[in-house]
Amino acid sequence: MRLKDLYAPVVGDLGAVEANFNALFNQWREEFPELHDMLRHILAGGKILRPALTFMAGRCIDGNTHRILNMATANELLHISTLVHDDAIDRADTRRGRLTVNKLWGTEKAILLGDFLFARAGEFAAATDNLRVVKLFSHTLQVIAVGELRQARDVFSPEQSLEGYYQRIAGKTAELLKMSTESGAVLAGGTETQIQALTDFGYNLGLAFQIVDDILDFIGTEAELGKPVGSDLRQGTVTLPALLLMERYPDSNPVKDFLEGKNREADFTRAIDMIRHSDLIDESYRRAVIYSDRAIEALDTLPLSDCREALKELTAYLIRRRV
Repeated sequence: MRLKDLYAPVVGDLGAVEANFNALFNQWREEFPELHDMLRHILAGGKILRPALTFMAGRCIDGNTHRILNMATANELLHISTLVHDDAIDRADTRRGRLTVNKLWGTEKAILLGDFLFARAGEFAAATDNLRVVKLFSHTLQVIAVGELRQARDVFSPEQSLEGYYQRIAGKTAELLKMSTESGAVLAGGTETQIQALTDFGYNLGLAFQIVDDILDFIGTEAELGKPVGSDLRQGTVTLPALLLMERYPDSNPVKDFLEGKNREADFTRAIDMIRHSDLIDESYRRAVIYSDRAIEALDTLPLSDCREALKELTAYLIRRRV
């Protein structure tokens, strides 16, 4: 099954998000052509996972999703803005095989575009006229920023730990998926029990999703990933497979040596090789499955529906994916 097949229950809703994106960049076509080109480049295509989660969460409660569109759009714009800033900070040339905004227009313009997208995301969130959701958006943005600051603080530090890793991915990825599902449930008029179930689902799915992303960073190919293998480690950020290697060999391991700058290129190559040819990848997957199982269990408290089952199938797909 393909990812777009799993979005079938909300395909019309996702079309409305795409229409919002088209309107967003087309409004600048005449007044500011460069901004139009930048927005069109960054908003075209994509998996639109977060809007799909927002709509599916809402449809688990109420089939009427007109109140959810603005927040679904806000969720994706917030996500995209963080990617633009990440790429600028990391000086990344490509993402998913496409040139980044900073590569095409420069770092300064990329950062300003990210700020613009943050602002527009906030406007869409405010357009829901739901104070609870607006507060949720603000809180999520704060948590993401703190997560990024923690990551920047710890870069190339040999003291990076499993505890810090889980704290980082909770703030960087899980919080945004949690906002997607929680906001959908709130705007659909869910009970507190239903809202909590979908909140727990989104949070645990986010943890599982990021762990799989971090696994693929080691075992994928550059063609699959759209970026060099081991990108996070090369930039000094230690993710789960590498942390497990450090834990297994605390006194001497290539990850620690790489971070300390002893012979970085050789140590980097050795770390990738050791991780790929060990059971650390399987152990990392086992940890991802723990969180995906928790996500699926949270859904069992909701009434049976097509969207509830689609969320379960989507969770299984995201754990098995290669990109």
